[in-house]
Amino acid sequence: MSINLDSMSHKELETLLNDVKTAIKSAYERDRVEARKAAEKAAAEFGFSLDEVSSGAKKPKGAKAAAKYANPADKSQTWTGKGRQPNWYRELTAKGVSPDDLAI
Repeated sequence: MSINLDSMSHKELETLLNDVKTAIKSAYERDRVEARKAAEKAAAEFGFSLDEVSSGAKKPKGAKAAAKYANPADKSQTWTGKGRQPNWYRELTAKGVSPDDLAI
C-alpha cells in the first residue's frame, strides 16, 4: 500500500492521521485480548487461573514497613528508619540521644 502524502491536503492528512490512530487503538485492543487468551491457556495447562498466577506476582498496595523508632514523648509518632527523618527524631539525635534509645 503506497500513499502519496505530498499530494494530500492538510485536511486529508489530518483525516488519515485520525484513521491511523483509530486503527492503532483497535489493533492494540485485539492484541491485548489475544495475549490474555494465550496467558489464560498457558496458566490452565498448569491447573491455575490467570488471576491465581498474576496475584502472586503483585505486591500488596499500601503495605507499610514496620516502625523501628518511636518518640519517647509521644509513642504514636513512629518512624521506619527509611526515608526522610521526622523532626522529632532529628531533634532528639541532635541533642545527643542515641538512636538505640529510640528503637522500639
